[in-house]
Amino acid sequence: MSNWGDCLEDNSVIRRSKDEKMANSLKEIAFERVKWIERLKVDENNSNFIFEAYYSSINELIHAISALKGYKILNHLCLGFFLRDLLEREDLYRLFDDLRFKRNGLLYYGKEMDFETAKEAINKSKNLFKYLQAFL
Repeated sequence: MSNWGDCLEDNSVIRRSKDEKMANSLKEIAFERVKWIERLKVDENNSNFIFEAYYSSINELIHAISALKGYKILNHLCLGFFLRDLLEREDLYRLFDDLRFKRNGLLYYGKEMDFETAKEAINKSKNLFKYLQAFL
């Protein structure tokens, strides 16, 4: 897959009615998680876990935005294409894709980030979370 059209063709995206209730629920969950994360002090022992929590919140916001537009997205690659191709935000796509790559390294390959890389990923995640709020 290389674009949103591929995601639709591959059935990795489902068209459905716009769902404000679902979007609001996902948004609330994401904001509550971020409130919880912000109370933590980032250190070498928890930085990867904090990054993963921010990534989950970003994922929820993108799903909320897509629900408002009438889509259910079934994979993280297509979440990125949604940002790039539907919302026309190449900058947000690049940011998300970098974070997706780092998260996949942790989750699927057991590649923990060093502390400085994790702190940078956390800061990028905070920025992306803020940028996505404009679409809600």
